[in-house]
Amino acid sequence: MQIFIFAVLIAVVAANVAYPKPAPAYPAPAYPSPAYPAPAYQKSYDYAPMPYSFAWAVKDDPSYNDYAHQETADDKGYVTGSYRVLLPDGRTQIVNYKADDYSGYVADVKYEGEAKYPEYKPAYKADYKPAYPAPAYPTPAYPAPAYPAPAYPKY
Repeated sequence: MQIFIFAVLIAVVAANVAYPKPAPAYPAPAYPSPAYPAPAYQKSYDYAPMPYSFAWAVKDDPSYNDYAHQETADDKGYVTGSYRVLLPDGRTQIVNYKADDYSGYVADVKYEGEAKYPEYKPAYKADYKPAYPAPAYPTPAYPAPAYPAPAYPKY
């Protein structure tokens, strides 16, 4: 009986694969397709470089924020600038850079000051003992395995 059902099932699947149903024919849409006008501008995103210059700085002693950035560019695409950042270890990182189409981004990184790290002090005492008591249940004792230990060949 099971073989018969299985054979019928395979025949149904094979019939659907051999003779697929045709796709339904839809009528053409009743509205016209949109007609967009050609753009009135030249589609070139290769604009000439614009000269600019900017600078900003932040020095806030209570929050230990001390950073700045300065950058200048000319009409040929040559960019020069520098920025400085106060690092968490107390040093100031100063980066002077230049960038152009020929050499790319070239940076000169310098550090002022010396790194200072606070002495490590653990948050607990060396004679720390937990506040909870030792467990009241016994340590589990596992029986030895009933099978022998594997023997590996030595090379």
